[in-house]
Amino acid sequence: MSQVQTLRAPTRLDMALMLATALIWASAFVAIRIAVPETGPVWLAAIRVTVGFLVLLPYAIWRGMVWPSSRGQWSMICGMAVLNMVIPFSLIAWAGKTLDAGVLALLMGTGPFLALIGSHFMTDDDRLTPRKLASVVLGMAGILVVVGPSAVAGLGTGSLEAKLAALGASLCYVTAGLLIRRIDMPPVRLACLALGLGAAALIPIAFLMESAPPTGLSGTSMAALIYLGAFPTGLAYILRFHLIRTIGYTRFSLSVNLIPVFGVGLGVILLGEPLSLTLIAALALVLAGLFVAGGGKRPSATPDGTP
Repeated sequence: MSQVQTLRAPTRLDMALMLATALIWASAFVAIRIAVPETGPVWLAAIRVTVGFLVLLPYAIWRGMVWPSSRGQWSMICGMAVLNMVIPFSLIAWAGKTLDAGVLALLMGTGPFLALIGSHFMTDDDRLTPRKLASVVLGMAGILVVVGPSAVAGLGTGSLEAKLAALGASLCYVTAGLLIRRIDMPPVRLACLALGLGAAALIPIAFLMESAPPTGLSGTSMAALIYLGAFPTGLAYILRFHLIRTIGYTRFSLSVNLIPVFGVGLGVILLGEPLSLTLIAALALVLAGLFVAGGGKRPSATPDGTP
C-alpha cells in the first residue's frame, strides 16, 4: 500500500474548498476573542480540540475506524498531532499576548514560504518552480497590504521571544503538513485520531498550566467553543488533510494568506467596519496567487476524490 498519494492539478472544487477552509479558520479568531477571556488560552485549545474530536468520532466509528498499520505510522500521526495542534496552539496563544495582530499575521504568513522550501527538499512531486514562487510572493504581498506598514515597522519592536514563537508555530504547521502525505489513512478518520491524540496531550497541560477547567461559562462563550471545535477545528482539519494529500502542501498553504484578508472582511460583515480599497486590493493579490498556483488557467471541472 502506497504511503504517498500522487498529486494532481487543483480542480474548481479544490479551489472552493481552499477558500472555505481559509474563511472557516478566519472565523475562528472571532470565536477565540469571545471565549478566551473566560477559559484562558490553554484550556481554550484543549476544549476546542476535544470538541472537534467528539464531533468527528461518531462518523469515524460509523465508517469504521482505521488504525495505523505500523509503529512508524503511529509515530508520524503522534508527531503530526503534536506539531499540528499542541505546540502551535500554545505558541500562538502565548505570542498573541504581546504581539500586535498585524505583526502576528505577518509572521504566520511566512508559512507558504516555509512550505515551498520544505516541499522542495522533502517530496519528489511538489518541487519549487518559478510559478509557485510567484504565487507565494503574490500571497505575501496581499498580507502586507492588509496589515500595512505599521506591522512591518512592528517587526523591529516587541519581544524577540514572541516573534520566534510565532515563527515556530508556522514552522510546526509546515512540518505537520509535510507529514500528512506520508500517512495512509482516510482524511476524516485521520483528523479524528489526530484530534483525539491532541486532546489527550492538551488536557493534562491545561491542568498543569491553568489548574482546574473553567466553570460557569456564559451561553455566548459556550456557543463560541462549540463552533470553534466543530468548524475551525473539526471540519477545517478534514479539509486540510484532504487537500494536502491531493494537491500538495505548497498549493494548499497559499490559503493561509487568505486568513488575514477574510479576518478583516468578517469585521466588515459582522462588526460593520468600512469596506476599504485596501481589503479589495489584498484579496485580489491573494486570489491572483492562487490562480498562478493553479497553473494560470481555469482549474479542471472534474473533482478527484472527496473527504
